[in-house]
Amino acid sequence: MELRTMRYFLAVAREENMTRAAQLLHVTQPTLSKQLKALEDELGKKLFTRHSFSIQLTEEGVLLRKRAEDLIKIADKITTEFLALDDVLGGDVYFGLAESYQIRCLAATIRRFKESYPDLHYHITSGDTEQVTEKLDKGIIDFAVLAQEPNTAKYHYLTFPHADLWGVVMPENCPLAEKEAICVDDLFGLPLFCSEQGWSNDISKWCGNSMDKLHLEGSFRLSYNGSLFVKEGLGYLLTFEHLIDTNPESGLVFRPLTPKLETKIYLIWKKYQIFTPIAERLLEKLKSELLE
Repeated sequence: MELRTMRYFLAVAREENMTRAAQLLHVTQPTLSKQLKALEDELGKKLFTRHSFSIQLTEEGVLLRKRAEDLIKIADKITTEFLALDDVLGGDVYFGLAESYQIRCLAATIRRFKESYPDLHYHITSGDTEQVTEKLDKGIIDFAVLAQEPNTAKYHYLTFPHADLWGVVMPENCPLAEKEAICVDDLFGLPLFCSEQGWSNDISKWCGNSMDKLHLEGSFRLSYNGSLFVKEGLGYLLTFEHLIDTNPESGLVFRPLTPKLETKIYLIWKKYQIFTPIAERLLEKLKSELLE
């Protein structure tokens, strides 16, 4: 199984058409078909269902697509890292970020760093703890920002200087908005939105034995998407302060939970990780300027 074959497979999966994929890859269609047939024979699974004018992935094909995308990302990152070993003034650094208003502190540090190292190129992906740590473990990204205490057996970490405050985002004209803070009893029976991670970890600890009286209407990885459902009157969003626009024109308000619930934010990287020179310098900058 070769990386070239994986690239061929991904091109066909994206285009859903053998002819277009062959044109993009600058190979003949018979060559491409032969490579994919050899891949199916090697894996012992059918990867495509072929129709008259299109190609559709089988369940096995969908699984291989995810694995192939990860393999290509890792291979490309290795190539980039080796090219950057002799370049101490520039290169690529990859981040996987949780949602937090404190990301602005990271952005400010990167801005200052680029003033000295303008050839830095940074790449940002977003996700919850499971998503970003998976990418970190596979070597797809260099650093991750978590809204959850890191596993110190696997990662080094730095703690952001503040904690994120939990609360409820709701329509400004609802009765609950008249309260200055929201206790668990106020939420009984209400349709609630929250991230799966926050619901399982932070909210469950906060409400204790009352968890079974709370109703999770829907879960969102991005708070902004949840706020759109709130605007339509479909429920109440449990999230961090400052993630959602609650200015007077927004029609939404934020009310903190009581007792106060806060979550610390962490920057993590793998133990024994070898960084490129530019990533190493950026980490030193983060240690000195941004974090405790």
